[in-house]
Amino acid sequence: MSSVATSGSTTDQAVRRVAIAGNPNCGKSTIFNALTGLRQKVGNYPGVTVERKEGSFFGSHGEPMNLLDLPGSYSLQTRSPDEAVARDVLLGRLPGIARPDVIIAVVDASNLERNLYLVAQLLELELPVIVVLNMVDMAEKAGVLIDLPALREKLGIPVIPMVATKGVGMIELKQALSQTPLQKPKHRAPFEPLVEEEAQQLANSLPVPLELAFPEALLLLTLHDQALDELASHDGAVIDAARQAQHRIREAGLDPISVLVDARYAWIHSVCHASVSRPGTDDLLSVSDRIDMVFTHRIWGWIVFLAAMGLMFFCIFTVAQYPMDWIKAVINAFAGWVDKQMPESDLQSLLTGGIIGGVGAVVVFLPQILILYFFLGILEDTGYMARAAFIMDRLMSRVGLHGKSFIPLLGSFACAIPGIMATRTIENRKDRLVTILVAPLMSCSARLPVYAIMIAVLIPVASVFAKAGVMLCMYMLGIVAAFLMAWFLKTRIFKGETPMLLLEMPPYRMPSFTSIALRMWERAGLFLRRAGTVILALSILLWALVTYPKPADPQTSKADALAQSFAGRMGHAIEPLIAPLGFDWKIGIGLVGSFAARETFVSTMSIVYNVEEDEDNRTPLRDTMRDEKHADGTPVYTPLVCIGLMVFYVLAMQCISTVAVVRRETNSWRWPLFQLAYMTTLAYVASLIVYQGGHLLGFQ
Repeated sequence: MSSVATSGSTTDQAVRRVAIAGNPNCGKSTIFNALTGLRQKVGNYPGVTVERKEGSFFGSHGEPMNLLDLPGSYSLQTRSPDEAVARDVLLGRLPGIARPDVIIAVVDASNLERNLYLVAQLLELELPVIVVLNMVDMAEKAGVLIDLPALREKLGIPVIPMVATKGVGMIELKQALSQTPLQKPKHRAPFEPLVEEEAQQLANSLPVPLELAFPEALLLLTLHDQALDELASHDGAVIDAARQAQHRIREAGLDPISVLVDARYAWIHSVCHASVSRPGTDDLLSVSDRIDMVFTHRIWGWIVFLAAMGLMFFCIFTVAQYPMDWIKAVINAFAGWVDKQMPESDLQSLLTGGIIGGVGAVVVFLPQILILYFFLGILEDTGYMARAAFIMDRLMSRVGLHGKSFIPLLGSFACAIPGIMATRTIENRKDRLVTILVAPLMSCSARLPVYAIMIAVLIPVASVFAKAGVMLCMYMLGIVAAFLMAWFLKTRIFKGETPMLLLEMPPYRMPSFTSIALRMWERAGLFLRRAGTVILALSILLWALVTYPKPADPQTSKADALAQSFAGRMGHAIEPLIAPLGFDWKIGIGLVGSFAARETFVSTMSIVYNVEEDEDNRTPLRDTMRDEKHADGTPVYTPLVCIGLMVFYVLAMQCISTVAVVRRETNSWRWPLFQLAYMTTLAYVASLIVYQGGHLLGFQ
């Protein structure tokens, strides 16, 4: 076992930079949330759409620290763009992102040998590393015994046993991070003498800081010819030197890629042999294995999956109703108070009908959105998300994709933007692009307000089970549409073989409700900021459009005044186009407004109908819509219209932010414009079939 650079310290800075790295499903996010609490922010790395999550915390002595949560990686030899981000941060390649002073390497104690491969590479970076041995309780239950002193001796770095979901080990981790100076690793995997020599010679020729030269050289030795040709981080002389080094290694009868991998695994095997034992577990099935016999079964697995989805929608209509009623009461009381405090004027109308009515109509659905995020957090933290991907692989393979694509699609239930960003875990470029193009078909949380209001209009006195059933049908329609479009794209545009699914099944574990609560708090903040910015601005704009120009005759009815307004003229202009769908010009105003953001349909309709109401006689939006009549006295919102509207919103691309992210992700306007065109066409045709086909079958 060879030695590396002697111990050193971090640079003397007021804030210590800490990066947290590890394989997917090892508990990285739980530790990040436990350390940073509410002192965290989410954005994107410069130039890429991979999510950047960082926060601050204080060490054991009260010193400030900055923590960066790196994307989950199995290796620094990257297979996907998010792994490339983790590598580039650790090597100091990303502009505007300082190289960390210390790395927290999180490993799953029950899968130590697999997790240590990334640790082996981190030890080569000549940075202080602290290994967090997470989920030691589950390892013990599985019969895995770890000799901590032996493991520390073999790795030559601090090893902290931890149960992150219970906060066990957090104090010890902070104490290790607060050491000054932080010690660099004493050991790393030994390589063949020729490989060591070639790597060192290549390192001496690299125009990078001394501490980065050797790890950069090792990475260059593992790149194939095509990867070297596409490398943008080094000039031609460096690439030529790497090719020559690889050639000399091959002349000695060694493969420059496999020789490094084999050496690391041989070292890992020696570490685990000295520190890990599994007495009496050879013939025993783990608890996870027993559960998987049901949860991944061809029949029972689907039943469990559908039951989980059904329970989520049931809670959306029952549990969420109480806080929704409270929020609605507060908004109505506030609007009534403003009415009484101000004389009748345009300003009063703007405040009550535009701002309070428009923004409030969307904010009232916050509890339903939080319940959606709560369930998605439970599915992710318990380890069920990977099982869902495994179940869906049987179906997705028939459309040319594999189950790994379902994880971004399932994430798109919350929001298409992080779902699209999650496609960076997909190695194949064609599969990644297909997943991006169909991800917005999954019903995101922004559609929830539209579904909820239309279901309330469609079946106002139905049972909770009936409402949840309609909601589940909308979500299933989005899933089916996504699969059909994926099949079309894979068989007509992006032809290729169906890839094999290689997916890690993490052990089942208790979710961290603190971590889930933090994520819900974070998403609630994002939703409310969106309500306070985008929806507020659109509400003010829409109020102006439905208010002006005012009719010359002050005796003009509010209905006629609305028809003569800018919004009314816009609605009448597109009415011939949407009339075959059963939509009138007022619905047309809502459709146009919601192309900026889907959820603004509710606030738009609230503004449109509030204009026609007396300030002293405000009725709930659902009742107003249910009572809306055409000029001939027939109802506007018939069952076919309600269903057609929901179908339209399932399939239409109505989110400017998603279009922008697809543009950045694909680095082209070609694909977002194609996506916008095909989804709008799909939505129109499907709604047309619902309305006209329903009439042909005798429905109203």
